[in-house]
Amino acid sequence: MSAPRKPFPLFNVSEPRIRLLHFTWLAFFITFLIWFAHVSLMPFIKAELALTDAQVKAFLILNVALTIPARILIGILVDRYGPRLAYSVLLAVCGALCIGFALAQTFEQLAVMRFLLGLTGAGFVIGIRLVSEWFPAREVGIAEGIYGGWGNFGAAIAKIGMPILAVSVFGGEFGWRYAVALMGVIAIVYSVIFYKNVSDTPKGATYFKPKKAGGLEVTSKGDLVFYLLVNLPIYLILYVLAWRLSPAGLKIISHEFALACYVVVTGLLVWQSWKIWQVNRHLMTTDVPREQRYKFKQVAILNLAYLACFGSEIAVVSMLPLFFGATFGLSPMAMGLMAGSFTIMNIVARPGGGYISDRIGRRKVLVGCLAAQTVGYLLLSNVGAGWGVALAIGVTLVTSIFVQAACGAVYSIVPLIQRRMTGQIAGMAGAYGNVGGVLFLTVLSFVSPQIFFYVIAGMSALAFLAANFIDEPRGHMVEVDEQGNVQLIAVE
Repeated sequence: MSAPRKPFPLFNVSEPRIRLLHFTWLAFFITFLIWFAHVSLMPFIKAELALTDAQVKAFLILNVALTIPARILIGILVDRYGPRLAYSVLLAVCGALCIGFALAQTFEQLAVMRFLLGLTGAGFVIGIRLVSEWFPAREVGIAEGIYGGWGNFGAAIAKIGMPILAVSVFGGEFGWRYAVALMGVIAIVYSVIFYKNVSDTPKGATYFKPKKAGGLEVTSKGDLVFYLLVNLPIYLILYVLAWRLSPAGLKIISHEFALACYVVVTGLLVWQSWKIWQVNRHLMTTDVPREQRYKFKQVAILNLAYLACFGSEIAVVSMLPLFFGATFGLSPMAMGLMAGSFTIMNIVARPGGGYISDRIGRRKVLVGCLAAQTVGYLLLSNVGAGWGVALAIGVTLVTSIFVQAACGAVYSIVPLIQRRMTGQIAGMAGAYGNVGGVLFLTVLSFVSPQIFFYVIAGMSALAFLAANFIDEPRGHMVEVDEQGNVQLIAVE
């Protein structure tokens, strides 16, 4: 009989790994503070710069456009150079961009800063690798869940707190500028604090790096083809984003500029595909030792699961205020509070999903959460005035719990596939989450909210079916350091 597990020492900061966890989730929290600092301030920004409704809508697209490829790129860089340096640089750079946004005087300047601030959303990937280095497999689910859930809460705090800061603290015509700039200053200061107090691994541990940079290392010819196919949706959704901004969509950019965007996206796709081939072309002539192989289907299934859970969360949070307002005739404040009911549980549900995954099995929890969120979205597709506000809030809360627990379950598995590529795997899954958000919101622009929820339920059902085929992490993963030494790392 195995010994009972000790409670997770969440507030025992004398333990180095717990102290590291708190430094890391706070870094993620700050990235989301500055990423979403503008959302609740848009009425002030729109009034001062006389923006059109189409220009305001463009910010929703620009806010996530760069995040999708950036999560792939950051995943490569963090695996290569380490999370301590990567997070510190990202915080400093994005803090400076946040200050740039606060100083912008035209829509074009605001748009460029907001597009570049999409880099901030890639910070999530860095912490996944860092936390996985410090926590054993039996605790990695809850640790990653706390990191993701508590850090994600920065978006909610930004939406609630920024108007208060702009109006009640700074006041005046330029209050929003001072509030946004303050978030940038906080990020820059914390980048220094983070760099001085964090290390990539516990003392004496090895930081395993990929043998080649530019793409995931796969371990069979079939997986190489599979990987190239799975990479396509990340770039297809960028074509969709360019189309939404073009004269055929929101009419924000010219036809010529849209064509330039298509060319750039095509170039990125070709470049990434070529790098994937360069990293893995040895598979054409050489077999990877059996003990060093992993199944790429694990990555692909997690991508789809995160598209369904986190992607739907992004989309639903964006549309819920107007949907509830139109359905129940609510005031703007009540609309915001009801919409907030979908995100408020993130602080406990995501860690909860990771914690239960550690205890009873990662595949079992992921499958269960995806099944429950499918049912939840089917129920939300039937919300109407006859439901009453209380019932609508109840269904929304319960659905959100399973959606966010599914996110926690996904990232309880990510670090247990291949340690040296955790950043890239986390980046790809994270990018798919954003792909889902853009995909669902694009669907919403063509259909009713009821059909929108049916589409999400369908995607959740597809992810549920796929999750049944994921392999529960068992035994050990094999890693080889830069000197060729082999090390076994427990994954259960």
